[in-house]
Amino acid sequence: MIVKEERIGNQRLILGDCLQVMPGLGRFDACVTDPPYGIGADEEQRAAALARIAAGGKSKTGRGWKLYAETAWDKERPSPGAFAAILDGSKEQIIWGGNYFADLLPPSMRWLAWDKGQRDFSLADMELAWTSQQKAVRVFTYGRGKAVQDGKVHPTQKPLALMEWCLGFLPDAKTILDPFMGSGTTLVACQRMGRQGTGIELDPDYFDIACRRVDEAARQPDLFIAPKPAAPKQEQLL
Repeated sequence: MIVKEERIGNQRLILGDCLQVMPGLGRFDACVTDPPYGIGADEEQRAAALARIAAGGKSKTGRGWKLYAETAWDKERPSPGAFAAILDGSKEQIIWGGNYFADLLPPSMRWLAWDKGQRDFSLADMELAWTSQQKAVRVFTYGRGKAVQDGKVHPTQKPLALMEWCLGFLPDAKTILDPFMGSGTTLVACQRMGRQGTGIELDPDYFDIACRRVDEAARQPDLFIAPKPAAPKQEQLL
């Protein structure tokens, strides 16, 4: 069921449960998404927010400090049915966190890796994406610090440059689905690169953030698309 829907630029943003919404959307050229991994990032986020409040700070969404009450968004990974719907509803797929879902996805030759440019850190040195493509593995190096400077508004937000890199592997895909939209980075990349994106998000706060970010991208000149020439004007004869 669609709770709310916004059309911004070339993008369609839907508030709702992706399992309920996807069957009614038809088939897409590709799915580019970053589902919850089921590793408890929500609990880490909540603990960090509480610590920030205890230290005299404020809980805020501006840098991923949203304080959830009972919302355990990363308690479990998506169901097998969600991945089945993704594979059935799109021609090609790029799914981040693929190493957490390898038992639910078919064998693939091409994996994508985001190298964070830092070793022996408390978090992973890199993240992996499963793809449906039978081609060579590729690596994108983008520092953790740069990712933060992009303007982090979700604790597991991927850098915009990374998602644009992903779309580069899908040159013929005009329609893109992201059923776990989060703060909307995939749709921002779609807007900047002239693709038609559809994003689904269950949390109303992040849905609003995604709408704002996509709106900001829609108001900026396209970076990869040549501007359309001005329409000819009939000169007035004296």
